[in-house]
Parts: sequence; C-alpha cells; structure tokens
Amino acid sequence: MLRQIANHKKIDISPPQWMIIGFALIILIGTALLATPLASANGRSIGFLNAIFTATSAVCVTGLTVVDTASTFSMFGEIVLLVLIQLGGLGFMTFGVIVAILLGKRLGLRERMLIQESTKSAHVQGLVRLSLNIFLIAVLFEAVGSLVLTLRLMPDYGLGLAAYYGVFHSISAFNNAGFILWPDNMIRFAGDPVMKLTITVLFLSGGLGFTVLVDLYRKRRWRTLSLNSKISLMASGGLVAAGFLIVFGLELLNPVAYQSMTWWERSWVAFFQAVTPRSSGFNSIDLSLLMTATQFFLIFLMFIGASSGSTGGGIKVTTFIVLIVAMYSSIRGREQVHIFERRIPYDIVLRALSVIIISLGAVMFVAFLLTITEPEKDFIALLFEATSAFCTVGLSLNTTMDLSPAGKAIITATMFLGRLGPLTLAFALAQRRKETKIGYAEEKILIG
Repeated sequence: MLRQIANHKKIDISPPQWMIIGFALIILIGTALLATPLASANGRSIGFLNAIFTATSAVCVTGLTVVDTASTFSMFGEIVLLVLIQLGGLGFMTFGVIVAILLGKRLGLRERMLIQESTKSAHVQGLVRLSLNIFLIAVLFEAVGSLVLTLRLMPDYGLGLAAYYGVFHSISAFNNAGFILWPDNMIRFAGDPVMKLTITVLFLSGGLGFTVLVDLYRKRRWRTLSLNSKISLMASGGLVAAGFLIVFGLELLNPVAYQSMTWWERSWVAFFQAVTPRSSGFNSIDLSLLMTATQFFLIFLMFIGASSGSTGGGIKVTTFIVLIVAMYSSIRGREQVHIFERRIPYDIVLRALSVIIISLGAVMFVAFLLTITEPEKDFIALLFEATSAFCTVGLSLNTTMDLSPAGKAIITATMFLGRLGPLTLAFALAQRRKETKIGYAEEKILIG
C-alpha cells in the first residue's frame, strides 16, 4: 500500500529508506498490540512508553526489557513478542518473498534491491533463492532447537508448557533476541550443558549469517568457501576461544561472582558469558557482580558483534577483521590489503572504517546522554547499556528497568538505529549522489 502511495505521488524512495519505513511500521503495530490490556497478564496496559520500548527491542532483536517478560505479559503478549522477533530477525522482506511466491507473483528490480539491502547480499542475482534458503534454514534450526529444549524441560514443566517454552526460547535464541521467560534469565541453568549448548548453538548459528550458512551447505570445503565466509568463521572461532580464556581468567580473581559454584559450573558460566555478548543477550550470572575489567571486555565483544547478514548486531566481525588487516598492511608498508590470498578493495576498507567511527561515535554520544538522564548510575553501567542497545545485544548491568522516561526514549531510538546499521541510515538520509566534474590537486598532510 505504501508503495502504491509512493508511486502515485512519484516519491523516489530508496531501498534503505524502505527498510526504515518497514521496520518502523512493524514496531508501531507491535507497540499498539503490546499496549492493549489483552497483552498484559494483569489486564492493565503497560503504557505506551514501555510498549514501544519492548516492541523496538523485539523487532530489533535486542532483548533489553523495562518489564519482566514472564510476569508482565499474557500468552497473547508473548506470542506478539515472538512474531516481532521472527520478523525482525529474518527481515520483513524475507517474509514478503515467501508470501509473493505463495501468491504466484513475480518480483521486480525494486523488490530485489530491497531484498539485497535486507540480506546484505553482494549481488542482485539469486536473491529469491537466498530468501527461500534463509527461511528454510531458520525453520530447520528453530525446529530442532525447539525439540531439544522441549525434551529437556519436559520433566520439569510437562509436555504442553515445555513445548511452549522450547519454541519461544529456540526462536529467541536463533534470532539473537535474548528474550526469556524466566525472571532470572539463564542463571538457574548455570551448570546445565544441554540448555547451554542448545542455546549457544542456536544463537551462534544465527549470528554467523545466512550467506555463510548457505555457503557452508553448498561448498562444504574450506578452500572453496567465499572470502566473507572464511573471515566470518575464522573471526567467530577466534573470538569464542579468546573470550572464554579472558573471561575465565579474569573472574578467577573474583570470588563474589561465582560464589559457591563448582569448577564445572564456573567453566560453563565463563564460556556462556564469553559468547553471549556476540549479540544474544542471554546471561547465566548477574553481570553486575563481574569485575570492571570483565565488564569492559564484554563491551568490546558487544561492539564487534556477529557476522554480516545475520540476526546479530554490532559492527560485525568482518568489519573488525578488515580494519585489523588494513592496519597491519599499513604498518608493513603494503600498498594493498589482502587476506587468504584475496585483495580487499579500498572502498570496502573505507566503508569498514566509516562503520566503526560512526558506531563508536553513536555509542559514546548515547552514553553521554545517559549520564545526563541517569546521573545516579556508574559510567561503566551506562556505557555498557549504550553499547548493548546500539549493538542490539540485550545484556545489562541491571540498568534497563531503572531507566527514567527520557532514558527509555534514548535507548529505544538507539536500538532502532543500531538494528538498521549506521551505513544504511546514512545512505537513507543522504541526498542522491552527485558526480563532480572538478578534480583537485593532491597534497599530503601529517598523520600521527
């Protein structure tokens, strides 16, 4: 309908702008549904501000909450959350493709460009098949995850409730949303390998990116994988290993966080908290009890985030690796940036640098605003909250529920901007590119 209005009025709307409009519409619809008394467990509306915060967190697959999900929402409200998470995680254009195929409609160039923007694909060809693959991959992972979680929870909750919990948390985990139906998050499962491994496999798979998963399925050999897949897999594995060693090592000096846990439980907690900042938002320990050094390291992991074209957020691991490789090449005096025997174009390097600078500036600006609206909070907690919101992670140092109305509004906007991505937003708001016919003389300046 929006497209018909746009065509009627001859409004030229770019694919990034359509992305903003689409996500905003879904958030507004979700807000309206969550604000109804039907969505509340006690029959009273949670209010517009709490509703739009929760809807934005769900659509942007963040997981930050200003109300307790399990006790606040009715089953209707929880199902609304689940639908918003699925739409936000896979992208509304993926579902649009599925509906178009079921109705027997053909997709034009504009629709394909929208799919390309939604999936972060490098090519326009094969986008319909990619959308189908994304949908099938999501259904497969979520179905298997639901089955495993249901079998694990069935002795405690019975078949019906266990199946409901299994489906909810499987979808939440695969989409890196971090919404959970237990008031203590995953703390009750601190030493449970079945719950931990299932949730971890789900959110790491969703965080790898659909193009990487499709590439792995089709090629199945390291040598034949695309450069993007190689970087994503290498960086993800390295961050998991390094994250576990650093978190486990740092928290050996902190007996408060682990308290009476066994070494087995400590290992699982350290592993889980080392991988969840990649954008999942689950936690199996009170993060406010961690050392400041550990909290700062988690901020670093949250900022990097998951892979491009995934359900996760952050600047993306490929962006981080491209910058590291570019710095290494500059230090070594190389004219080209290359990795795995492939040269990376300089426009990609500049784009990666732009993403990092814009994202870092956004996080610091949001943290600055929060120091004004939440003056009683520690700066590390506010920086943690700002990073978690912009990188759509969902972890918090027990700050979110205590936010002032202004703080809630700031975090809501931050989650929205973080989900869209800095470059998408910049391209959407920028004027049409103009080619200049003027060339200027080159002159060097001092750096460093």
